[in-house]
Amino acid sequence: MTRLIKNTIWALFLTPAMALASEGETPSSKAQLSLDDLRTFTDVFNQVRTNFVEETDDQSLLNAAIRGMLSELDPHSSYLEADEFRQMDNDSQGRYSGIGAELDIRDESIKVVFVMQGGPADKAGIVAGDIITSIDGSDLRDRNLRAAIDSLRGEVGTGVEVTVQHRNGEVSTFSLTRDFVEVASVFSRPVDRDYGYFQITHFTRKSADELLEQVDYMQQNRRAPLKGIVLDLRGNPGGVLNPAITIADGFLDEGLIVSTRGRSADQQEYTAEAGQWMENMPVVVLVDRSTASASEVLAGALQDHGRALIVGERTFGKGSVQSVLNLRNGAGVRLTTSRYYTPAGRSIQAEGIQPDVEIVPVKVLEEDGAHKREADLERHLVREPGNGTVVFGSEVGAADDYMMYQALLLLKAASILPAGTKARQ
Repeated sequence: MTRLIKNTIWALFLTPAMALASEGETPSSKAQLSLDDLRTFTDVFNQVRTNFVEETDDQSLLNAAIRGMLSELDPHSSYLEADEFRQMDNDSQGRYSGIGAELDIRDESIKVVFVMQGGPADKAGIVAGDIITSIDGSDLRDRNLRAAIDSLRGEVGTGVEVTVQHRNGEVSTFSLTRDFVEVASVFSRPVDRDYGYFQITHFTRKSADELLEQVDYMQQNRRAPLKGIVLDLRGNPGGVLNPAITIADGFLDEGLIVSTRGRSADQQEYTAEAGQWMENMPVVVLVDRSTASASEVLAGALQDHGRALIVGERTFGKGSVQSVLNLRNGAGVRLTTSRYYTPAGRSIQAEGIQPDVEIVPVKVLEEDGAHKREADLERHLVREPGNGTVVFGSEVGAADDYMMYQALLLLKAASILPAGTKARQ
């Protein structure tokens, strides 16, 4: 099992999550603003509040200034007002009241990233990739998109009308009833009699417990032990980092899982301890270009230790860690504080995890930005070289999505995994 992690650090992609972190190091004198610089900000603030054509709200202006400052850093740093900060905690625990869909602001529109199975959006027919164009009859082109997303949450039993544009261009309007969504992050089923399939859609605080519970259940309800498992991380945008580390530990007996490096020279390491959930059982991990952040930590650790075969597409490439700092007014700052590195010292930032067996889709829809990677995002962090070597995989052709079929073939192969669990050099 994983050693005690003193500071909770959560890796984030397009899903909300929350962490408390200690204050950062004192800024150098070189980085400090002069009094005149601070006066310039005050002057601009006063000019806007006094002379803008319409009356302004001081708090809104201040919040916008803070957001602007953080948005200049990288795509993942942001300001969280008090209600957003509280909601982030709920999300990280896998519970909230709303329509049951994970949303993100992309290209000045609200895109459905993930739909929770059995939730209001799923029951209505909303799917990942849909773009929300209107909420309760209000065109989103005239609204603050973050506020629009917040408006989809509300008390259980209340209604909301949502209009979406599907990928094929068709437009549909749905009347949804908000419900309490207990978001499961792990789904499983037996496949081909002798194998287990486990999909992790995103990482919450409960993900490691959910996976272990479902693994145990599947093992105990069989006449013969499983011969191998498929761990599906396709479309997993990340979330809470600690459960991903715990899951990696569940497949390893020893060695480094991931290390993080920030501005200081200190490096924080997370290591595995003896004891596996499924000793020496063959594992195939499915990934795609939307596999990001904490998912890449898990895939990278299992790949570097030779514990699993990684199959699919090169992953998103989000190799940065965000800490959420609690402010005195109840708000928070989500700030990129470090980069993470795989056991072999590889940096994933803007590069991603190269699968051992690459399956290339015949058709990839690029026109709507649905398949961007970290390197495509504005102001993404530059990859800092680690001390490890890049792991290249073999490529096989693919027709649409038959990754699962390929995973089963690989699991059935007699020599699916190399012996031992030593990290790649």
